[in-house]
Amino acid sequence: MTKAAIFGCSGLSLTDEERGFFREIAPWGFILFARNIDNPDQVATLCDDLRESVGRNAPILIDQEGGRVARLRAPHWREWSPALTLAEANELSEAERCTALSLRYEIIGRELRASGIDVDCAPLLDVPAPEGHDVIGDRALGDNPETVTRRARAVFDGLLRAGVLPVVKHVPGHGRAAVDSHKSLPVVDASLEDLRGVDFAPFAAFADAPLAMTAHVVYSVLDSERCATVSPTVIALIRDELGMDGLLMTDDLSMHALQGDFADRTRDSLAAGCDVVLHCNGEMAEMQAIASALPELGGDALRRALHAEALRNGADTSEHLDCLDKRYATLVERVGTIHA
Repeated sequence: MTKAAIFGCSGLSLTDEERGFFREIAPWGFILFARNIDNPDQVATLCDDLRESVGRNAPILIDQEGGRVARLRAPHWREWSPALTLAEANELSEAERCTALSLRYEIIGRELRASGIDVDCAPLLDVPAPEGHDVIGDRALGDNPETVTRRARAVFDGLLRAGVLPVVKHVPGHGRAAVDSHKSLPVVDASLEDLRGVDFAPFAAFADAPLAMTAHVVYSVLDSERCATVSPTVIALIRDELGMDGLLMTDDLSMHALQGDFADRTRDSLAAGCDVVLHCNGEMAEMQAIASALPELGGDALRRALHAEALRNGADTSEHLDCLDKRYATLVERVGTIHA
């Protein structure tokens, strides 16, 4: 039976230990990082081996936003500027920006699918605040909830046209966090009124998202002790107030915003209401500790997982990738270099 986890692996190919571990544990999915990437054939083989290890067409995730968060790089894949470069291009109207963003992420999605990857951890719905850490920065799609929502929908739709599942992140909002949650625990002291009016609003507009990723951020007005990932109060808000019924995954359990051993982190995340846990660094000892606390995927979590997986079959391949490239280039030629 499938377990409620997404795991990384250590290198360009599976070790015998990893292959046996994944066969035994059967995680729901996998995630790739730069350490796993060399060339398209190698990535495709790795994806095949990961899926073979669990005996199913398991989702394979990657962070391919463009800009500073991109695991696939030249010379084998296109290089892209940060999303904000295109989203804020003065030479384009807002409608043209959204069209260009949608084309850009359809092209990214086509490249991912060609290498065997079918989930992209994008778009960001975080609304950056002046006091926020630049871990979001130029990864953002705008500076207000209406603009972020509109542009994120273009990204979301482009990926889906390519048959790639988007993961909206970081729910319910990382934009006010004054520290990088990879390194320490951010605490946001904004009022509930401000959070609802700004940070939460884009996520409420994406109640239909099949996949979402939590923020390792404390919202003190909701839960002064626990970050969203391990807070039943915040997860209940995500489900009930924001209306998000997609599969909810944690951000990486190995980030320093979280405390405790990995079994405790796993139990706390799932008990709070997350559907699956995400662990990215491929460290076997940490994965084994997580596995000791993993349940089988069932109930609403399984329903959400199956719904998301089915959406991967909706790729629109009627237009050749070269034609998409030309349409994109024609649209953004007034802007200058959007991808090197």
